[in-house]
Amino acid sequence: MVALPVLTTVAFGTGPELAVAAEHPANLSVAAKLAAELHLPLVTIPLTDTFTHLLVVTPTRLELRTLGSDAPGPVYVDFTSGAVAHRRRFGGGRNQPLARAIGLKGGAAPTVADVTAGLGRDAFVLACLGCTVWLVERSPIVAALLRDGLRRAAHDAEIGQMVRERLHFHSGDGRECLPLLTVNRRPDVVYLDPMYPHRQKSAWVGKEMRLLRQLAGDDADAPALLAVALACAGNRVVVKRPRLAPSLSGPPPTARIVAPNTRFDLYRVKPDPAAR
Repeated sequence: MVALPVLTTVAFGTGPELAVAAEHPANLSVAAKLAAELHLPLVTIPLTDTFTHLLVVTPTRLELRTLGSDAPGPVYVDFTSGAVAHRRRFGGGRNQPLARAIGLKGGAAPTVADVTAGLGRDAFVLACLGCTVWLVERSPIVAALLRDGLRRAAHDAEIGQMVRERLHFHSGDGRECLPLLTVNRRPDVVYLDPMYPHRQKSAWVGKEMRLLRQLAGDDADAPALLAVALACAGNRVVVKRPRLAPSLSGPPPTARIVAPNTRFDLYRVKPDPAAR
């Protein structure tokens, strides 16, 4: 695939008020560089100014912290332990709904462009199952967290080689990145996981999803991204939705794979003879 554009401007509007900080003096130079890249203020801990969130460079990782007395714990990307590692080992392999939606049958290992990468969890699962995945994330803050998680995972003794070979990251907007690909470099599958619609009940919304919505917005342009994906995918487009949610505006899916709480809408694309 061709190099994709890097997005470095942060525009939150009425959203979170962010700053960058270093947890220890040894991390200050890294924090200063990140603040400059993201056009965010660099502050010291404890704070003398009022912010809602801090992007904190620690000795081991990059964290996004919500400030306040009742704030949840930090959000960060970790592919080596916790829920992500458990899913890698016990998530059902190629029989899980995500794998079937992508088309992992037999020894197939399609190339996938995950253009709403978020914290990278689905992309990581697909890479573990043999896919080469290009992760595209347009929120600069989420992208910084994802880049940091991939960097650390690339040095892990158990999964490092797989991460280096199969996961490739770009910060940018999928609507702009996908059309830049020449026909013979288009992914077999374009995967979309746009922000879920608002629901009356809020218990299902974890701290990470709340922060992603604050940072990335509601993905109101998801139908436009679907249209671009349909024009650029080599074989199919897969859209992850809540099980009972409507499909994205546009052509109807050609198939669906339904899980207890999630649904994958499949849009099969006729292969372009010029790509052969």
